[in-house]
Amino acid sequence: MKIYTKTGDKGETSLIGGYRVSKSDLRIESYGTVDELNSWLGLIVEFLPQERIEEVQSIQSLLFSMGAQLASKSKEQKRPFPEVSTADIKALEAHIDAYEALLPKMTHFILPGGNKGASHAHIARCVCRRAERIVVQLSRVDFVDNKLLVYLNRLSDYLFCLARALAFWDGKDEIKWIPSK
Repeated sequence: MKIYTKTGDKGETSLIGGYRVSKSDLRIESYGTVDELNSWLGLIVEFLPQERIEEVQSIQSLLFSMGAQLASKSKEQKRPFPEVSTADIKALEAHIDAYEALLPKMTHFILPGGNKGASHAHIARCVCRRAERIVVQLSRVDFVDNKLLVYLNRLSDYLFCLARALAFWDGKDEIKWIPSK
């Protein structure tokens, strides 16, 4: 099978189910941004302790399913991929709680950074927030399972905690944001 099909040469693409849409459609923008986020997580894996890799790769797998769900226009369409569930959201919350128990209590806002892994996780957090904003826009004009919005909202919190943990594991101090007068 060839990687190029030439069917998108005029600025349109197909959704799951055969719907043809503009490549600037909110559905395309939404799953494209989720794909970008997934790529950032692939980079972050390179900075994780071995025991945390499966945790992030399972999130990546779910993001791939989320992209497929966003690429499907109809809520009635049969889907051969797992959908985001309440259990997936609870699993993210459990990871967040575990990181918060591990990390020093926050007393200030912190500046993104700390080390390469933490910096990448902060960028992923920002991409996640952008994905969430786009999916919210899409949900205002077309069907989107609300669990996708909840998951993206929790995932950005998870990525914030993961960024803090990556700096912490590396012995780096967080840089507190102290507004100048």
